[in-house]
Amino acid sequence: MAKDYPASPKAQHLQESKKQRLTYVLVVSSLCVAFYVLGAWQNTTMPQPIGDSAISRVDCDPVAQKDGSVPSFGSASENVLDFDAHHQLNLNDTEAAVQQFPVCSLNFSEYTPCEDRPRGRRFERDMLIYRERHCPGKDEQIRCLIPAPPKYKNPFKWPQSRDLAWFDNIPHKELSIEKAVQNWIQVEGNKFRFPGGGTMFPHGADAYIDEIAKLIPLSGGNIRTAIDTGCGVASWGAYLLKRNILTMSFAPRDTHEAQVQFALERGVPAILGVMGTQRLPYPSRAFDMAHCSRCLIPWAGYDGLYLAEVDRILRPGGYWIHSGPPVNWRTHHNGWQRPEKDLKKEQDKIEDVARSLCWNKVGEKEDLSIWQKPKNHLECANIKKKYKIPHICKSDNPDAAWYKKMESCLTPLPEVSNQGSIAGGEVEKWPERAFAVPPRVKRGTIPGIDGKKFEEDKKLWEKRLAYYKRTAPIKEGRYRNVMDMNANLGGFAASLIKYPVWVMNVVPVNSDKDTLGAIYERGFIGTYQDWCEAFSTYPRTYDLLHADNLFSIYQDRCDITDILLEMDRILRPEGTAIIRDTVDVLTKVQAIGKRMRWESRILDHEDGPFNPEKVLVAVKTYWTADPSEHS
Repeated sequence: MAKDYPASPKAQHLQESKKQRLTYVLVVSSLCVAFYVLGAWQNTTMPQPIGDSAISRVDCDPVAQKDGSVPSFGSASENVLDFDAHHQLNLNDTEAAVQQFPVCSLNFSEYTPCEDRPRGRRFERDMLIYRERHCPGKDEQIRCLIPAPPKYKNPFKWPQSRDLAWFDNIPHKELSIEKAVQNWIQVEGNKFRFPGGGTMFPHGADAYIDEIAKLIPLSGGNIRTAIDTGCGVASWGAYLLKRNILTMSFAPRDTHEAQVQFALERGVPAILGVMGTQRLPYPSRAFDMAHCSRCLIPWAGYDGLYLAEVDRILRPGGYWIHSGPPVNWRTHHNGWQRPEKDLKKEQDKIEDVARSLCWNKVGEKEDLSIWQKPKNHLECANIKKKYKIPHICKSDNPDAAWYKKMESCLTPLPEVSNQGSIAGGEVEKWPERAFAVPPRVKRGTIPGIDGKKFEEDKKLWEKRLAYYKRTAPIKEGRYRNVMDMNANLGGFAASLIKYPVWVMNVVPVNSDKDTLGAIYERGFIGTYQDWCEAFSTYPRTYDLLHADNLFSIYQDRCDITDILLEMDRILRPEGTAIIRDTVDVLTKVQAIGKRMRWESRILDHEDGPFNPEKVLVAVKTYWTADPSEHS
């Protein structure tokens, strides 16, 4: 074979080929290294806070609020979130996917779908059936955006909001006139002031609570959860907050316009509800204390039906506080314009019902009468030999409370071995109670949840909240009224206890586990709810909504568009929604949210990009009704 010399054409060609291959390998290797470094940098970059520039306003100044202040949402940052979804869903009808929902007329500004007064008139007035939940059928549902009043402003921040609210947000003067002598509410220029008065405490809720504290121990952490039936504007609950007592205030939507709306505008927990024929939407043994101040509930009627319901939701050893007619009838009968004989008879009947429930009267002082539920029912059998009515409930789930009829029967407490034991288990004092394993978990009454899983859940929420705080201004006082739409064990609420917020923990009735009782045992409040229906609240009453895998639960049960429209109804302008779910669900949610004027971004899971679950953070943009509609 002929030898190839270095200068020969063939040798030169081989050398050039080697150089080209080497150059190609070096270029490819360099590109691989560069893209690897870039990818690693992107995956470790934390989500930037949503700045003010992420909130696009409609028909208003993009910088100034209606009241002239600068919006406080998020921390100032030049790095605006990229709201383009990285996981696109193939939509057949692209035009329909981006078309915005129409705006409802201004007369829907305070629309409460399941407590709509025109619909309620179709039902019986007996036992207030017409004021219970009556949700619209498919043919009555609306698919438009509920507008805020034309001059709507962001509410005052807590604790200032306890005493002040903007008149333009709830333009109703009825209560300030009708309850003028009782100091419920006063109009001062463009603001409402709440002096803390009530029908039975015109000198203020603080003084009234001090009188209660002389009869039962309100301090020391033994009493944490309370319920106020017929709450007015919820001043009792508002002033209990500084004593670390969290109150579920409820009242019907009635002629006293917007009581619950005022309460929520103040930043005080409240919900629309009435004691009619259905159980209250809370589990058994939930509240440490129940309160009625001239709430106009016929406690002695219907064979003790309503006191039996209070007994169901009271914790063992819990208190029932009653003020107003017929308490102290000897002093007040002239003012009430009722015969002494009738008032005495009514008082005697109430006391008979209380004793038939095995309650013990703690004391009666002036306008207050306080009873205590027993810690267990060991001695109740002897009492029931004397009082046959109400009978003891049989074969009943005491926690079943969604469209469940009330019964005039005594809910039996869990069995105990000795007289000193607390039925169902003792809870810790507040605040240790928030992180202690709840008795229901200890006793194994929630399938699949034990002490180990509870501890894991606590650690999970420490991590999640740390992640959320990088995007949502939780620690900056932006939020007050928070709702966890699928609360599980209440971990989100527990993670927020050091911040000036309260959380409505919602347990969907479609969940495979009923955890609401355990949430109450932790010292938090909440309610049952079917999210295929509207929630019992006014529009614009929550600052932050959290939905953990909620849409995965409901996507085969009802149209998730209706759930999102309900979220938009109850969320304040510039409020935030944090939604956790799979990518395919979140892309649908994001597309619908865009039609509702939401700005949103899908973020990686807190554990990194390889987790199939993602987090969508959305902001409801600020817009109001057309001022020309305002009369």
